[in-house]
Amino acid sequence: MLHVHSLIYMKMDPSKREDGEASSSLIVTEKPRVEPLKLPTVEEIRGQDIWNNCAVRSVVSGIMGGGLGLFMGMFLGALDNPLMQQEMSAKQQFAYTAKQMIRRSWSSSKTFALMGFIFSAAECVVEKARAKHDTTNTVVAGCVTGGAISAKGGPKAACVGCAGFAAFSVVIEKFLDRHD
Repeated sequence: MLHVHSLIYMKMDPSKREDGEASSSLIVTEKPRVEPLKLPTVEEIRGQDIWNNCAVRSVVSGIMGGGLGLFMGMFLGALDNPLMQQEMSAKQQFAYTAKQMIRRSWSSSKTFALMGFIFSAAECVVEKARAKHDTTNTVVAGCVTGGAISAKGGPKAACVGCAGFAAFSVVIEKFLDRHD
């Protein structure tokens, strides 16, 4: 005997037999299984609370940005060729390339760390103020980051940096498709 809460249910199939008379047969199908909800553990809740702190998120993003800048600087520094390459020995060329890699790495690391820190802080603050998680937060954070990084060049450079970094942020956001 089947119960109401069973995973299997039956329905009648009114199809015609070859002799023209209607027949009814039972079709047995299985209901899709519904998985029970899994509540987060205390550790998961604490971890989420820590990550939702804007200071923590900004520092972590700054560190990750610095690491990315370090590797990009090493790569770009390795591509620098000395002007007098023909007059240098292999040892001198190696020393020159190593110095360029170190100098570029340190410079890129500082820049990317600052970008990551400012962008993440701005996005987090705007998200908490608006109580929404959408593309507008990314645009504002991009504008703040671009404006802050290029502010040394004056107000015109800050405006161009704001617009450029905001546009770049939207392109990356659409590429990654993080928001609905």
